[in-house]
Amino acid sequence: MSIVKRQIRICLTIAVIVVIVMAGAYYYVFAPSDLEPFYEKEIYHIPFILFVPSVAIAIGLLFGIASGSFYKSEIKGLDESIYKIKKGESIEQGKEPKITDIREASEKLLEVQNAMLEQVRRTQVLATEKTEEQEKLVQSMVKEERNRLARELHDSVSQQLFAASMLISAVNESSDASNEWRSKQLKLTEGMIQQAQLEMRALLLHLRPVQLKDKSLKEGVENLLHELKQKVPFDVRWNVDDLLLEKGVEDHLFRILQESVSNTLRHAKANRLDIYIVKHEQSVIMRVIDDGQGFDTTSAKAGSYGLQNMRERALEIGGVFKIISFPNQGTRVEVRVPIVNVGDS
Repeated sequence: MSIVKRQIRICLTIAVIVVIVMAGAYYYVFAPSDLEPFYEKEIYHIPFILFVPSVAIAIGLLFGIASGSFYKSEIKGLDESIYKIKKGESIEQGKEPKITDIREASEKLLEVQNAMLEQVRRTQVLATEKTEEQEKLVQSMVKEERNRLARELHDSVSQQLFAASMLISAVNESSDASNEWRSKQLKLTEGMIQQAQLEMRALLLHLRPVQLKDKSLKEGVENLLHELKQKVPFDVRWNVDDLLLEKGVEDHLFRILQESVSNTLRHAKANRLDIYIVKHEQSVIMRVIDDGQGFDTTSAKAGSYGLQNMRERALEIGGVFKIISFPNQGTRVEVRVPIVNVGDS
């Protein structure tokens, strides 16, 4: 039975009880021989037969409003706790609910949170172990990574440079063409070359070591962004807290950042890139925000390998991945990961 229905039944029950009690009290005090006094008696110039139900209804309504407000405040606390867990935030034991059912639900919710945090902790430990194992295989992976980059360079940058070369050849061979046509073709060629350069820089991000090795997340990110700022034609800004995290968490966040920046270089056509890695309560939050052309997150592009790879990496460390983007309004990538006790077994 829902709370609303239960409160209605309680209020009606109280109203009936009040009517019975008042009528019984009247009979007990005045001991009338028939029902006629119910019609003739007045209280505050109100017929007794109307006064009693009115008072009963009023009492029932007041009780209903008071108890409903109390229930609402109790349920609101439970709802806020559920919303925090949904967002990946931690809840703490606060004021104990007075309603038994809600108190038991709150206790079970805390148990669920503790179980989730334990699962996240174990997941992060596994991610760290996985990272350490991957470091042992770096040399064997280098060859595969170079082959992948070679294919991408051939499929994207090489084709664009080839097209630019063909356009320049056409311009040079067309001696009768107007200056306006030449200017248009050269501008198109210039744009293609610039895009090819961005593609090249984005792909070169993947040539960096796949692990942070002996660097902290803050050091690795700042080195990456300082180098990026010197090479890209748009404004890059960042704010990175110095955090103590599991090695596997740091590695996954760094790789997600690499992938996100690479997507910005290759597709966004942005003028500014903002990066934040900060601690909020018991979570670390990473945001990558650009003011580029954006895209429709419901389209096929939203399911591309890069975004799926970032989402899977976030899940591997117990995090929540979210992307918000609209055409011509930029893109925001956000990862929220719970911070658990580092080094616990």
